[in-house]
Amino acid sequence: MKRVLGCLLAVLMLLACAGCGGKQPGGESSGAEKNGEEKTLTGTLDEVKDFMFVVTDDQGNSYALTFEGGVPEGLADREVGDRVTVTYTGELSVVDPFTGTVLSVEKAD
Repeated sequence: MKRVLGCLLAVLMLLACAGCGGKQPGGESSGAEKNGEEKTLTGTLDEVKDFMFVVTDDQGNSYALTFEGGVPEGLADREVGDRVTVTYTGELSVVDPFTGTVLSVEKAD
């Protein structure tokens, strides 16, 4: 009886662990990241580092955009204080880390 109960508990634990490893709805990635939808953010370039930069929009919200594998197109030509338009894919949030790709940083009109 103890063996049957032990095997049953082991199977239940295995099923519970398998349920936790599921994919997000829509596949491996969801939202704009999956379909490559390009979005833009216009604001003032506040800070530039080797792996990220900060842009503050007209409402006063600051966004930290990280990048890997080289500086995004146009960022090297911009200076702190410039008004810029950032083209990106993914999700941008004031509180959560940036999850996406910066495509370009252009001087705004």
